[in-house]
Amino acid sequence: MTEMVYGTVPVRSGDAVLPRWWRTIDKWTMSCILILFGIGLLLGLAASPPLAAKNGFAPFHYVERQIIFGFMAMITMFVVSMMQPDMVRRLAVLGFMASFVALAALPVFGTDFGKGAVRWYSLGFASLQPSEFLKPSFVVMAAWMMAASQELEGPPGKSMSFILCVMIVLMLALQPDFGQACLVLFGWGVMWFVAGAPAVLLIGLMGLVIAGGFVAYSSSEHFARRIDGYWSSEVDPTTQLGYATNAIREGGFFGVGVGEGQVKQSLPDAHTDFIIAVAAEEYGLFLVLIIILLYTAIVLRSLHRLTRERDPFIRLAGTGLACTFGIQALVNMGVAVRLLPAKGMTLPFVSYGGSSLIAGGIAVGMLLAFTRKRPQGEIGDILSRRGV
Repeated sequence: MTEMVYGTVPVRSGDAVLPRWWRTIDKWTMSCILILFGIGLLLGLAASPPLAAKNGFAPFHYVERQIIFGFMAMITMFVVSMMQPDMVRRLAVLGFMASFVALAALPVFGTDFGKGAVRWYSLGFASLQPSEFLKPSFVVMAAWMMAASQELEGPPGKSMSFILCVMIVLMLALQPDFGQACLVLFGWGVMWFVAGAPAVLLIGLMGLVIAGGFVAYSSSEHFARRIDGYWSSEVDPTTQLGYATNAIREGGFFGVGVGEGQVKQSLPDAHTDFIIAVAAEEYGLFLVLIIILLYTAIVLRSLHRLTRERDPFIRLAGTGLACTFGIQALVNMGVAVRLLPAKGMTLPFVSYGGSSLIAGGIAVGMLLAFTRKRPQGEIGDILSRRGV
């Protein structure tokens, strides 16, 4: 009966790593990720050749790089998903320390690649965006702190994670990168809520976010310009939002045809931030709905499996990773249809970008590791470990 309720699996002595991994992994979530990556390559074939020609590269230069980065991301995802939760936590701690230092050093050693926001390190052959790697590692770190605070005589983990969250959000806002700052704050807020935060504190946090938005609007021309463009009743057809809106409108239900879309000729970020506009124009609403269903399936299946988990650390970390993954996809697509202000955020596993792909592989690998079926133990064993 316990196995039926809590989703445990029998432990087989001498089980090899790969058979045990295959038996306990969420194969549906893993399949959805692989399909999303395949769709990303398909859309990259359509979106990237005009940009490659403009920059003097071979037509499929960006697609080839996407394949290389994607292969690295998939290998990383599989390796991380084989780890036990304790090992994932150690990996997250090391990753957090490295990415936090890298994020702090961006104002000195980083570059903006002419985009007005210092978010990257130029490595010559590629670029590195520390915030992409900071997100999953911070989620796991914060979950560890919050879970520790629930132990008898445990540390003030919630307060410690809040201080870290504020520091990260401030550093991201100074780049400026308000999109990633909002993702970090959202992931932490979800875990805080699941950990049992009082409603009054959640309302207070929302008030602080709104107040911070007003301050950013007043002090940042970059932020104010995007908000003004979002609230404007008229969409300038020569802007990125204008091109994307027109492409989505032209695509209809089944699209204008493979290779027949025009938005990739006009949008400089057609292969990254606005890849969904290319999908809508060439393949229509049909493909867009498939993409939405895939992201929805990943998030809902992960959350469903986490409801069976007794370990508070695993439950919090998995929830934070799943919700952050889902909200990033939602924000990217929401920007393209003008439901949200422009954020400069990639569509996970679909958009081009080495940092985004590899960091996404780490994040989903952690999520798959946390949602694997495992023996939950008796509730009395858990209470005895806590000294009850």
